Amino acid sequence: MSQNIKRRSSLARRNSVRAKVLWPEFCSISTLKLLRELTTVFGFSVEHGEIRVVDGHWYVTHSGLLQLAARRRCSSIRVEPVSQFSNPSMNRWVFKCTVHKSRSSRGFVGFGDADPSNVSPVVRGAEMRVAETRAVNRALRKAYGIGLCSVEELGSSSVRTERTDEIKPHRFPAANGNGDAIGTTNGQPNLRDRLCVLIRKHELDPARVKKYAADFCGTESLRDASRDLVQSFITTLEEQATHNRGALICRLNSYAVEQEAHS
Repeated sequence: MSQNIKRRSSLARRNSVRAKVLWPEFCSISTLKLLRELTTVFGFSVEHGEIRVVDGHWYVTHSGLLQLAARRRCSSIRVEPVSQFSNPSMNRWVFKCTVHKSRSSRGFVGFGDADPSNVSPVVRGAEMRVAETRAVNRALRKAYGIGLCSVEELGSSSVRTERTDEIKPHRFPAANGNGDAIGTTNGQPNLRDRLCVLIRKHELDPARVKKYAADFCGTESLRDASRDLVQSFITTLEEQATHNRGALICRLNSYAVEQEAHS
């Protein structure tokens, strides 16, 4: 057995274990089988945030696509704005990206657009960078034959697959006598408990995390968010706390500054 096959086999096992920890409600036999195939073919790593689950579906990330391009020795990635379709005054941007897998290969082209209506409130004001990222993602997916949509291509209010059918979000149950709005229903895991464990594990400020969560989900409070958005937030928070805690603390501190400014 070659060293590459051994590495991919080991990575597949680690991905499976990590996925069961992060997304236990979505790790069916078929989901894990697809994960193993994606690991074997593309070498994506769950631990490094290169691939993730959103509402039961696998999505590749910008980081994962760039790492894949590096592993495959991508020759060039060229990005340029498409001025005729962009409107800076309205924060609407369209970018074109061309990927060359090798010096002699034909170019693979992808377009990405972003405006305030299709980006998360967390990145509101950064539509130009979002559009550029989406263009790069589409071009890289075409170049390397990746049928998965990327996380960064998702809109702000709903999750859509490449088949254009909308995945309707599951609402959380109403709060019970214990105030457990993010509770267990029909055997589904308790997301509130998972969030509390994450906060304690990384010693985060609960009040600031709650404000960050509501901002991330685009709702007045975490209680109003759909289950898939809260699931996505918990996954994002874990990745940030694990791989870049300093940046996360700075973000959380910004909510304390906002609160003092309004007091």
